[in-house]
Amino acid sequence: MRQITVTEHLLVHQKASPMATGRFTRLLNELILAAKIISREVNKAGLVNVLGLTGDTNVQGEEVQKLDELANSILIYRMQRAGFLCAMASEENADLIEIPSKFAQGDYILLFDPLDGSSNIDVNVSIGTIFSIFRRTRENGPVYMEEVLQKGENQVAAGYFIYGSSTMMVYTTGSGVHGFTLDPSVGEFLLSHPNIKTPEQGKVYSVNESYWDYWDKPTQECVNAFKSSNNRRGKPYSLRYIGSLVSDFHRNLLSGGIFMYPKDNRDPKKTSGKLRLMCEANPLAYVVEQAGGAASDGQRRILEIDPHELHQRVPLFIGSKNDVEQAVSFYRDQDA
Repeated sequence: MRQITVTEHLLVHQKASPMATGRFTRLLNELILAAKIISREVNKAGLVNVLGLTGDTNVQGEEVQKLDELANSILIYRMQRAGFLCAMASEENADLIEIPSKFAQGDYILLFDPLDGSSNIDVNVSIGTIFSIFRRTRENGPVYMEEVLQKGENQVAAGYFIYGSSTMMVYTTGSGVHGFTLDPSVGEFLLSHPNIKTPEQGKVYSVNESYWDYWDKPTQECVNAFKSSNNRRGKPYSLRYIGSLVSDFHRNLLSGGIFMYPKDNRDPKKTSGKLRLMCEANPLAYVVEQAGGAASDGQRRILEIDPHELHQRVPLFIGSKNDVEQAVSFYRDQDA
């Protein structure tokens, strides 16, 4: 049976999307190449001494893994030279990443988490790269922060690469969600999951319950509902929590369920939530909505949030539509 490569798929769908020009397709191809390089490094990490911590902390105040730093460097190096970007932003960098004047520039902005789940690298748990692409709002000149701080609904593409038992790419350009699996024998991503649709109702909830004492009452009631038979499903959900956002999200996207990272009061600096709006919540929200699911911060649809800073944090409830609606109802009850 003939299998479709991701490049073929992009070209076929190029004309169907008003935003998918030839330059846009070539931009995604450069991103795919960077992910192939990262996948290779992840697979041999234990053999070339790139496991463990670098000794540095990133802009979030988190310890940086060697592989995290490597993935970030690979993406910046490849994408600066692609010729289709005017700026980038990474979870690991405090400020915008400019495109040097010696390289050609385009009108797209790339935001990414180079290696989500990096705290799990040393124990061989699936990790991933999350990406989001916007079109700049000005035609020429320097890129201003307000061009980057767009609502998630303005994304022209988003998705992720997951490095696990196989390497997969899942992406959307606003017309459905498609998954591709890397065939190492030919070095190509092949279409393996066309037109992904997430179930409206799941059977799984994903949350770190060790933070129970730091949650507010609506969050505790919400989690209790998923654990009990007093919910819309009529029986308890199963708890499945990996602790790697992209891994938990990917499982629930395919099988149904909800991932929750509510706000807590552990750290006064992070009371608004833990996950990053621009490089984590927005791209995954765009993917899940295109697959028929939903994403909320408990009060608002993620894609409608107006960002005010590059590394803004938000609570996140994401997954099957009915499950997210059930979770959000506890916060609506609190407001009422």
